[in-house]
Amino acid sequence: MPLPPALAHWHASQGHDAVHASVARLDRSTDAEILTRARQEARTVLTADLDYPRLLALSGADGPSLILFRGGDWTEPDVIGRMQHILHAMSESEMERSTVAVDRSRLRRRRLPVT
Repeated sequence: MPLPPALAHWHASQGHDAVHASVARLDRSTDAEILTRARQEARTVLTADLDYPRLLALSGADGPSLILFRGGDWTEPDVIGRMQHILHAMSESEMERSTVAVDRSRLRRRRLPVT
């Protein structure tokens, strides 16, 4: 399930340098290509695609940071509400070089690289 482009717009309205993959012309790119570009641009990938943490773990990469929405069927207000909670609960340094798994009731953070 792709996350809505409105999430990138919301992040931008909060002062973050955010862009949806489709706007960055990455909508036909492989997951590995998106991770490479995000690492090059020092971005955090927000996704609901379970392949991303697997790719990071298998490669032993220390970036990019990743926020993974688990549990499916996230509405736009749900995603934005959880992101508000994440940004309030975690500092930028805590999110840096980390994967953050997000479900409806909790957050789990793991430092990269995953060993």
